[in-house]
Amino acid sequence: MSLNSNKFPTIASAVNRKDPQFVSNTEKWQPVLSRFEDALLTSASQGHDAGQARHLKRGQLLARDRVSLLLDPESPFLELCAVAGFDDEDSSPSASIVSGIGLVNGALVLIFAHIPTLSGAAWNERTVQKQNRVTRIATENKLPIIALVQSAGVFLPQQFKVFHAGGQIFRDLAMRTKEGCQSCAVVFGSSTAGGAYHPALSDYTIMVKDQAQVFLGGPPLVKMATGEVTDAETLGGAEMHASVTGLADQLATDEFDAIQKARRWALTLTNTSRVSLVSSLPESLPEPPLHDSEDILGIVNPDIRMPMDMMEILLRVVDGSRLELYKPNFGKALITAWAHIHGHLVGCIANKTPVIQMDESDKSTAFIHLCNQNNIPIIFFHNVTGFMVGTRTEKAGLIKKGARLVSAVSTSSVPHISIICGASYGAGNYAMCGRAYRPRFLFSWPMSRCSVMGAAQLSGVMETVQRASAKSTGKILNEGKLQAEVASFRDAVERDSEAYRTSSHLHDDGIIDPRDTRNVLGMCLEVVKQVPVEGSSSSKVLARI
Repeated sequence: MSLNSNKFPTIASAVNRKDPQFVSNTEKWQPVLSRFEDALLTSASQGHDAGQARHLKRGQLLARDRVSLLLDPESPFLELCAVAGFDDEDSSPSASIVSGIGLVNGALVLIFAHIPTLSGAAWNERTVQKQNRVTRIATENKLPIIALVQSAGVFLPQQFKVFHAGGQIFRDLAMRTKEGCQSCAVVFGSSTAGGAYHPALSDYTIMVKDQAQVFLGGPPLVKMATGEVTDAETLGGAEMHASVTGLADQLATDEFDAIQKARRWALTLTNTSRVSLVSSLPESLPEPPLHDSEDILGIVNPDIRMPMDMMEILLRVVDGSRLELYKPNFGKALITAWAHIHGHLVGCIANKTPVIQMDESDKSTAFIHLCNQNNIPIIFFHNVTGFMVGTRTEKAGLIKKGARLVSAVSTSSVPHISIICGASYGAGNYAMCGRAYRPRFLFSWPMSRCSVMGAAQLSGVMETVQRASAKSTGKILNEGKLQAEVASFRDAVERDSEAYRTSSHLHDDGIIDPRDTRNVLGMCLEVVKQVPVEGSSSSKVLARI
């Protein structure tokens, strides 16, 4: 490297595409990716054909078409929580909401659209969890919201699961207004009860003439409660709200006009930076990696019990395959490095081997401090089974060093983004900024797993505890029953730790194809930099090191 170079050094790749293991890994990914594509297709469902046909016959657009028309031509769209509610009989495809981030007249906007062809977009438990999560993303990153509203409100059979958490939707809208984060609601159809409060609490409301209706209770409820007989348009139609109550700030002639009015509203956003399709204010010019992202399929064995070469993965994610390694000869089981992704300077923390030991704890704690000193976002690449256990490490004080790392992650104030590439177990998940540590974004690869520990280890611990308990009480174990219970528990842990299960329950922000990791991170970095990046002061971080 030249003495006058202003770039991080390029790191050479050792990958041989003709290596039998590379070829074998690539082949093993095919069923994994097929399952992923099937899951996305299932989650993108907008209901039965007959229901969609009725909706279209009424002159209404499908939810995903509304989103497409709202976005700028050629705009990226980072869909969030796409598989929420997946394979959950109490939920619905995509939890009855399409949500994501894209450009509307150049402004980065959080968009969500109710899917009225799924039970009238009534809110089930996952719907509320998803809307609360995406609203948090918008507020943390100071993004405007455009909500495409058409919802029947609470799904009454799940009222116990929905009602209590559902109130946060309205509190969040009120707090956004207080904090100067603007929200626009476009009402396309009947929006009842809870669905009515959303446009009422938004800063700007557009309603479609002869189609949108907003009321706390529809005509049947009004008749039952008061004896009054009325019709929906008189009670809460768009023209009434535009001319009598003032709820509607704009009256649209049809859905296309409503979407155009929402796009024009985005032009009035003066406290939101407008970005290009490339990058807003990158620290350096974006530079593609030297190595193809397709290689990731050959580098990574989808069996997460096998080793994962995280350095080779990073070389296919960061600009120019350039990294400035921090303490490369210390704590070698963990990679800490600075790099650029789509021109944005970031700190990377990645598990080279799955176990965190003392040196790795000290190294990453110090690296987090440096990133905070210099206002640099941090990206965590998870493949971690936890901290090293045993007499030697306990006596050496690993629990204290690990606690310092967890504390550094907790008190760091630069944006964090987490990618669960392989395993993410136990306290290792915490140290690598799992969901509980509030990363701005968290995504999972399709074959990844997240749990307190691996299924075999967890079921083994349970068996050991059962045997010890029986021995201490003098109880005679029924071996057949014990083995059946252990097997059943192991199967349950296997199911619950899968990415599809955790993503369905909103423990991440979506599952992504490993080959898309770089572009997903680039979009996320654009988003988090809508707010000035400011690290914790030295005293706050160093006090715990």
